[in-house]
Amino acid sequence: MREPLFVIVMGVAGSGKTTLATSLADVLGWDFLEGDSLHPPANIEQMARGTPLTDDDRGPWLEAIGRWLDVRRAAGESAVVTCSALRRSYRELLRAGRPGVRFCHVVNDPAVLAERLGSRQGHYMPSSLLASQLATLEPLSPDEPGVTLDGDGPPDRVVRAALDALGLADVAHSAEDERLR
Repeated sequence: MREPLFVIVMGVAGSGKTTLATSLADVLGWDFLEGDSLHPPANIEQMARGTPLTDDDRGPWLEAIGRWLDVRRAAGESAVVTCSALRRSYRELLRAGRPGVRFCHVVNDPAVLAERLGSRQGHYMPSSLLASQLATLEPLSPDEPGVTLDGDGPPDRVVRAALDALGLADVAHSAEDERLR
């Protein structure tokens, strides 16, 4: 059995993680997890109050995402996950024992991020936390498995760029061929 692949779409709030990840999962025919759905209620309340999360706050959340990945791995299923994965140490935790993990870091101009967060409706993450996320962010290092791409532009262009950069364009074509049968 081939090792499942896991694409973790990472970046700060407003970068377009969910838009990209749901499209990737759809094109690839893979499972999808909105990582924020695994935040403990206390984390969501804390962020909604405008208080940044600490490393200790994020630990149980990252572990929950890791457990979700482990279930998929045991079943031989590839998946796409959103997770800010702001620090290298968080990414190392997500990769531990999971050789199929690849990161896709979506970046945008801070002004674009602020505009997106300012117009967002119904999300607990206030735009006031953007500065703390940008300050916490440790971009992918060359020795980490993944790619960094510009998240500004039409979603279909960003999806194509992600598939190409991650080396998954052939997988997407195979998934499409399978759906057409």
